[in-house]
Amino acid sequence: MKSDEIGLRHGACPLKLTKMSGQDHDPGKEGTILDGSRFVRACLRKPVDRTPVWFLRQAGRYMQEYRDVRKHHTLVEICKMPDLAAEVTITAAEKLGVDAAIIFADLLLPLEPMGLDFEFQAGEGPVVHRPVRTAEDVLALRTDRAGDLGYVARAIEKVTAHFRDRLGVIGFCGAPYTLASYMIEGGGSRNYIETKKLMYSNPIAWSSLLEKLVKVLTEYCHLQVQAGADVIQIFDSWVGSLSLSDYRAYAFEASKRLVRAVEAMGVPVIYFGVETAGLLEQMAETGADVIGLDWRQPLDEGWRAVGHAHAVQGNLDPITLFAPLDVLEQRVGEILRAANGRPGHIFNLGHGIVPATPVENVQAVVRMVHEFRLEQRTGTRD
Repeated sequence: MKSDEIGLRHGACPLKLTKMSGQDHDPGKEGTILDGSRFVRACLRKPVDRTPVWFLRQAGRYMQEYRDVRKHHTLVEICKMPDLAAEVTITAAEKLGVDAAIIFADLLLPLEPMGLDFEFQAGEGPVVHRPVRTAEDVLALRTDRAGDLGYVARAIEKVTAHFRDRLGVIGFCGAPYTLASYMIEGGGSRNYIETKKLMYSNPIAWSSLLEKLVKVLTEYCHLQVQAGADVIQIFDSWVGSLSLSDYRAYAFEASKRLVRAVEAMGVPVIYFGVETAGLLEQMAETGADVIGLDWRQPLDEGWRAVGHAHAVQGNLDPITLFAPLDVLEQRVGEILRAANGRPGHIFNLGHGIVPATPVENVQAVVRMVHEFRLEQRTGTRD
């Protein structure tokens, strides 16, 4: 456990607060209130002294430090070496000055203990060598080896020991639909033909596949929470490939079961997908504390669709990070003004940082977000 704990979420979630002397504090000053917990507080729609900010894929190829590590190790090797995964996680968070660190891992790691080998091929992305295409393939998948993913938990332990109360630590997993798509397609896809063929033509096999994924992912998330993760983010990266009707019929219930299972562990859950403007209201019905928004609609419109009983995360277009600073500051300001100071906004991108993004622009966004809150509170720019 970290620092003093106060249960705020349904009386269960341990919220880490830094001790303060009495009630006299200046919310415009750094380090006087709720150090390291503003991210968790925002997930729970509690007041914060400034908008927390972190970035999807904040540790990646755009950073020289990460490229140096990749000269000697593959992505999967880094994930499986807790010291190295923790180092990559910590280096990125500290270099950017963000309010949360997301553990360096990969969505596809749970496939291996389920019996599916995969690798990352240059220029091709992840490749699953024996895709799941039949009911027999689904039957052969294992659900009893989630403990093999303990190396991720050990990396989280190292990250939480390093940051203590200073930053929120995020664990994560893929959503059932997204991981099923990878398993069936054998990698990324443009049209998800094989996935939808199985989904439509063999609903029993499809349901069995999602049930197995929920079981494994629940155990995987439990390992991460036990290791000290403050929040779990569930990535439904490919759910935008579904119509609303198909999402309701073939993906929603599995995601809902996973969200509720993780929340029962006492931590907030962020549920994020891409190209999901038409799905947001239904996604919110999973009960996730935070809904991630992509950049394809204004943040206030997305928040209205989600409902203000939920926090939201987002939603700068990641390619805006290549823009001149005056344009970048304008876009950051638009998002923060759309949030309008409502408790429960976490500033982030609408998808991950891409290679070749200028690191100094990412750092500039962190400063812009932090200064915006200070301006709004104190009327001055530090």
